[in-house]
Amino acid sequence: MWRNTCKLLSNPNYNHNHLKSSYYSSSNFNVVFGSAPSLVTHYCTSPSSATSGSLKLGISSHKSDGIRSFSSSSAAGPAVVDHLSPSLASAVQLGRHYTRCYWELSKARLSMLVVATSGTGYVLGSAGSAVDLAGLCWTCAGTMMVASSANSLNQVFEKNNDAKMKRTRLRPLPSRRMTIPHALTWASSVGVAGTAILACKANMLAAGLGVSNLILYAFVYTPLKQIHPVNTWVGAVVGAIPPLLGWAAASGEVSLNSMILPAALYFWQIPHFMALAYLCRSDYAAGGFKMFSLADASGRRTAAVALRNCLYLVPLGFLACDWGVTSSWFCLESSLLSLAISALAFSFYLNRTTQNARRMFHASLLYLPVFMSGLLFHRVSDNQQCLSEDSLGRITELEPVVQGRENLKHGNQETHSAIGKQARAPVAYASAAPFPFLPAPSYASS
Repeated sequence: MWRNTCKLLSNPNYNHNHLKSSYYSSSNFNVVFGSAPSLVTHYCTSPSSATSGSLKLGISSHKSDGIRSFSSSSAAGPAVVDHLSPSLASAVQLGRHYTRCYWELSKARLSMLVVATSGTGYVLGSAGSAVDLAGLCWTCAGTMMVASSANSLNQVFEKNNDAKMKRTRLRPLPSRRMTIPHALTWASSVGVAGTAILACKANMLAAGLGVSNLILYAFVYTPLKQIHPVNTWVGAVVGAIPPLLGWAAASGEVSLNSMILPAALYFWQIPHFMALAYLCRSDYAAGGFKMFSLADASGRRTAAVALRNCLYLVPLGFLACDWGVTSSWFCLESSLLSLAISALAFSFYLNRTTQNARRMFHASLLYLPVFMSGLLFHRVSDNQQCLSEDSLGRITELEPVVQGRENLKHGNQETHSAIGKQARAPVAYASAAPFPFLPAPSYASS
């Protein structure tokens, strides 16, 4: 069977589209992957298949099919597999395949950015100068799982749209490297596990924020992308919740101080996504998404929205200092950083070109890690705040004591001077009479 298939694929007159449509039906897909070990054994031992190399595990390697082959790109990969037993070789190949599929389905790099914001919120919300590393690791693990679940559900719901876009058509579901039931099972498993970790190792408030963010992203933001351009602002709310989740996991509450980083993420996402939507307008239009930039032919409104939200970032450094989250140095650094990205947004507003939009997009990628690093570096712990408040209280308490001492000293000086004045007259009076034979006293001051 494998030899016949390989011969058909190597034949230029054979219709590959017909093979793909029939081969990747739901029944055949399950049969192929269910009997993968025996097929790989036959493939690895077949001399004709070793020379053609057009198929591995039933996955077509033709680029025209839009399907990625999960075979190793290095030359050493086949040699290593040849030295392994057939069953072990098939297991390694399947492990590589599904690991790559899970990585792409979870949008791992985006999920790690979400974890970074959640971890920063956890450190900022820690009560003392020391951070509970175990709690931080559990919070990051739970956040990673919930974010992976939300991203996986997003790709399940947008499978047909992703197949129409150049940027997303090679994802696991559009390229048929994974079935929808398999993706749903993965998303449900990691979502439940992540929520359980946050509930058991952090607190119920953090778990509730995680579940609400998953629902908001997968079941509100995702369908809204095909309905109304307001989806960008809803997505900004989704991105602002993870640092709040981290703060709640560390402190068990949500306070005014905890809103600094979520506010920064909300305002930061608007210019970030406006630049991305401007650069990918044709792709979003082909995918059927209702983005703000598609209704703005000149790009003027898109650039104005980006500039306005960049300016909203400027006072956040002052608020962080005024609310006792950071030191005064962060106020200066944050203001300069926000003014820099605002300058690039203003340049994009004046001259709406692809180059200026790309510059603003790259500046937004640089802004967030620098801002979060500044927050962590200039963080003021509760111990430092208590010491400063105690010092201020002691100074306030010492002021009346010092004032009283000064008043007492001044009063003693006046008393001594008054006593001196009263003591001089009787001595002089007694010296004059009734003893006229005594000499009258003489004073050095007189």
